[in-house]
Amino acid sequence: MSSTEGSKRYSNASTPGGSKRNSSVANIEEEENSEQIHSDQASDHQLPESQLPAGLKRHDSLDIESAKIHGHHGHHNTKDWGVILRLAFQSIGVVYGDIGTSPLYVYSSTFTDGIKHQDDILGVLSLIFYTITIIPVLKYVVIVLRANDHGDGGTFALYSKLCRYAKVGLIPSEQPEDREVSNFQLELPGKRNTISTKVKNSLERSNFAKFALLFAAMLGTSMVIGDGILTPSISVLSAVSGLKEATDAMTEGRIVIISVIILITLFMVQRFGTDRVGYSFAPIICVWFALIAGIGVYNFIKFDPSVAKAINPKYIVDYFKRNGKDGWISLGGVVLAITGTEAMFADLGHFTVKSIQISMGCVVYPALITAYSGQASWLRKHSHLVADTFYKSAPDALYWPVFVVAVMAAIIASQAMISGTFSIIKQSLSLGCFPRVQVLHTSAKYEGQVYIPEMNYLLMIGCVLVTVAFRTTENIGHAYGIAVIFAETLTSGFMVLIMLVIWKTNVLLVILFVLVISSTEYIYLSSVLYKFGEGGYLPFSFAVVLMFIMCTWNYVFRGKYNYELDHKVSREAIKDIVTDTNISRMGGLAIFYSELAHGIPPIFKHYVDNIPALHSVIVFVSIKSLPVSRVAPEERFLFRRVKPNELYVFRCVVRYGYTDVRNENDSFEKILVENLKNFIEYDYGTEPQQGRIADEDVMKLNEAWRRGSVHLVGEHEIVSRAGSSIGKKFLIDYAYNFMQKNLKQSYTVFKIPHERMLKVGMTYEL
Repeated sequence: MSSTEGSKRYSNASTPGGSKRNSSVANIEEEENSEQIHSDQASDHQLPESQLPAGLKRHDSLDIESAKIHGHHGHHNTKDWGVILRLAFQSIGVVYGDIGTSPLYVYSSTFTDGIKHQDDILGVLSLIFYTITIIPVLKYVVIVLRANDHGDGGTFALYSKLCRYAKVGLIPSEQPEDREVSNFQLELPGKRNTISTKVKNSLERSNFAKFALLFAAMLGTSMVIGDGILTPSISVLSAVSGLKEATDAMTEGRIVIISVIILITLFMVQRFGTDRVGYSFAPIICVWFALIAGIGVYNFIKFDPSVAKAINPKYIVDYFKRNGKDGWISLGGVVLAITGTEAMFADLGHFTVKSIQISMGCVVYPALITAYSGQASWLRKHSHLVADTFYKSAPDALYWPVFVVAVMAAIIASQAMISGTFSIIKQSLSLGCFPRVQVLHTSAKYEGQVYIPEMNYLLMIGCVLVTVAFRTTENIGHAYGIAVIFAETLTSGFMVLIMLVIWKTNVLLVILFVLVISSTEYIYLSSVLYKFGEGGYLPFSFAVVLMFIMCTWNYVFRGKYNYELDHKVSREAIKDIVTDTNISRMGGLAIFYSELAHGIPPIFKHYVDNIPALHSVIVFVSIKSLPVSRVAPEERFLFRRVKPNELYVFRCVVRYGYTDVRNENDSFEKILVENLKNFIEYDYGTEPQQGRIADEDVMKLNEAWRRGSVHLVGEHEIVSRAGSSIGKKFLIDYAYNFMQKNLKQSYTVFKIPHERMLKVGMTYEL
């Protein structure tokens, strides 16, 4: 909610045209042939749309104003080492649960047919060492973390970054004026680069490239959601399988049942949130890393210290020479050593780049390398027990502590992936790429922690079905590997574009990135795809279903927005409607909701044509999602007053970033009215006479609000236009309408009271 100080802060904000705006809002004087922007010191005159040269479109001045936000970075730019170290400790619990539990199943998933040669152990250890070094450390810690979007990471962060620099966005509410916002501006190198310019121009000119980028962002999201189903299944199942070491009575069926019970319990408690996620989980994961590192050192010293020579990549070459095609297929098991790597980038919004780098370099990387080396050393003496490497290699005295901590670590890894899935769905929803679902903010203390009931239950059903159907970590591993490596290859593709277009990196370094990192990922991808029929089809099945849902929703979302834009109510029509003597004015406040940020939606005229009555104060609320991570609450509301003032008609743009949560603690209506009062007061300036008028207007607003408010929400029926193709009819008339009827409506986002809500039905033909 905007404060008085917040309004004063922007009292001299400059517009792109050079004028000064009062309190970051514009007053628009509507005349027959021109629109005059009043301000404290200057006026800008613009031609009416009819007089503009062909091909040019004059943007509503509110478009410019709706772009004026400033960065809101939180702790992302902190240089306080106390804060950085604390965040590094917390990140261990949130980020690394998945990659930290990989030692439970990597060797057993790699040597599915047993170990045929002693040096194969060295070859696989060498593969694990260089894979962890190249992808998590070199790619993510050194390079990808630098591509954060004002402290946020993930596929949509990379996509939004590209959209802000190059005109490649397909989200309808994005406008050229948004680029004037400081938070939209990127830190760019001063040098010019011919290749960068050519690539940028090619992307901007190609509609195929624009759709391909959005498609890749949605595909990456789909794979991460698939990962959210597979991670809990394989982590919990592999941890619980340790019970076989405790008793012979523990059969595979019983292990599956126990795993399912744990998974259902895990999903059932999601509604309570993870308020203390960092400090609660970090100590447990730290104990886990200490245990696996300690056991690794013990086994390394006791059994075969000579495995240290696996640092020589010659053993990788020898491994492939000996095993040929089987060696290539076994890469599907090795790739499981880097599961959860994408979480380092996706969860960056809760931490800082330095904190992630410190926790990875000082704790996680050494612990993992030590753990895998210790297991390899143990396997050199017990190669016939590779199927149960993790628990067999642990000293007997530590069995129960290891088992308990392993189960807890598996649950934490699952929790982190589930939370990450909720977050990425929320980002997709904000950018119009996912059906509207209920997003609940579970923590007032920790930013970005959300819970999505519908997705929680779908994830739970998916996890249970996968666990029951596949039954072993080996079988789930085939599917898991594809989800992991596919998401990482998509990130690499976005990174190549960012290095070329935004960073203007030397093309030789970009080629080196492709040769070393991307080629490594593609080799792993080719291996996991070989087992497509043995479970690899599962993440693709998830992705196909999710992509169909996301693409259908985004297609209709853009079509609906463009329909409203083409049929918006003109300024002249608004004046005629409000001043029409046949239309009665009654006391009270009317709030019309729309996602159209560039005019009055056609639903308003449809309403007046059927109900010739208007309230004394009318506010048109437009919801605008900006391609930035967050918008500060004090910068969220922007108002415009429709002239003349006596009409008491206002327009408001409510702006959100893709990580913002839209259900505030206070009622949306209260926040809106308080911000509108601030706007009215500052709109009139500081002169005594103007102040009295402002007081009168505020009193009129208070009186209207006291007499009651009504929230008018469009209940749109979207149908395909006559003569549409069969495919278009299926997407709009059946697929989209089915999703729309079975998911949350727009009014649930702002907690509009049902007793004061009026739905206005209208049919849109697309």
